Amino acid sequence: MDWLIQLGYWGLFIGTFLAGTVLPISSDILLVGVFTLGDSNPWLCLLAATSGNWIGLITTYSLGWLGKWEWLERWFNIKREKLIEQKKVVDKYGVWIALFTWIPVVGIVGLVGLGFYKVKPRLTILLLLLGCFARFLGWTLLYVRFGQQFIEWITR
Repeated sequence: MDWLIQLGYWGLFIGTFLAGTVLPISSDILLVGVFTLGDSNPWLCLLAATSGNWIGLITTYSLGWLGKWEWLERWFNIKREKLIEQKKVVDKYGVWIALFTWIPVVGIVGLVGLGFYKVKPRLTILLLLLGCFARFLGWTLLYVRFGQQFIEWITR
C-alpha cells in the first residue's frame, strides 16, 4: 500500500476505490497514511477518499445487481431456499444495510446482497455516499484536531 500512499490524492482515490470493491484493502489506513505524510490538504483527502470509496461501493453493488440466482445455485452450490431466507433479512433491514458497508467482510457481503436483490438503487447509492462521507469525515476531523500530535508520536 506504500505506493498508493506515495501517489498522494490519486493514490488515495485509487486505493479507496479498490477498498470499496471486494479487495482486502483498508481505506482507513490509506487515509491516515496520506495524512501522516504531512503535506496533504485534509479536505482534499476527504474528497478523494469519499469519492473513490463511493465509486468502488457502487461498483460492488452493481456486480451484485448483475448476479443471477441460477449462477449461485450452480457455481456456489447455494440452494434457492437459502437465498429466500437471506432475502427475508435483506427485506427486513432493507436499504439501511448500505450505511454499514464499512464493516470489514460483512459490509461487502451485505452490499452485494443489496445489489443482488435489487434494493432501491437511488436510495442505496445515496446512503453509500453518506456512509462514506461520515466515516472519512470522522478521520479527517480527528486529524485536523490531533494530527500534529499523532505525527510526532509515530515518528519518535
